[in-house]
Amino acid sequence: MRVLGIDCGGECTGYGVVELDGAGELVCLACGAIRLSPREPLARRLARIYGELGAVIEEHHPVEVAIEEIFYALNVKSALKLGQVRGVAMLAAAAAGLEVAEYSPLTIKASVVGYGRASKEQVQHMVTRLLGLPEAPEPMDASDALAIAICHLHTAGTLEKQKVSIP
Repeated sequence: MRVLGIDCGGECTGYGVVELDGAGELVCLACGAIRLSPREPLARRLARIYGELGAVIEEHHPVEVAIEEIFYALNVKSALKLGQVRGVAMLAAAAAGLEVAEYSPLTIKASVVGYGRASKEQVQHMVTRLLGLPEAPEPMDASDALAIAICHLHTAGTLEKQKVSIP
């Protein structure tokens, strides 16, 4: 199973493609970040996110997409911009015919680190270890996106094991 994890952000949106291979090992196929200029009009930034995520989907052919749920934000303007970025990410997935799963930050951290209140550095360290990477993924948004994909793979695997077949 191949999953695209997306860490939505107004200035930097991280992405990571992770696959669970036949031996049950997690493999990082791609990761990076779409960096945006706050001086660029919002519509152009959103179009760029849509286009670049579409290109990642086209190149790596994930079967599902996972993103972080919206969390509580003090700044309403920032929350609205984040919501717009999330909407564009979901649109890119839906336009490619992919399902989108959403996870809370607490669930993602607990799945990857074992502790829901882990720091970003702890998440980055565990992502590096779980994927057997020679160095930590940069920027932090890319490692967060990989963590989201890993969380989805762990969750999907658990749900698959819990399925009961009816004769």
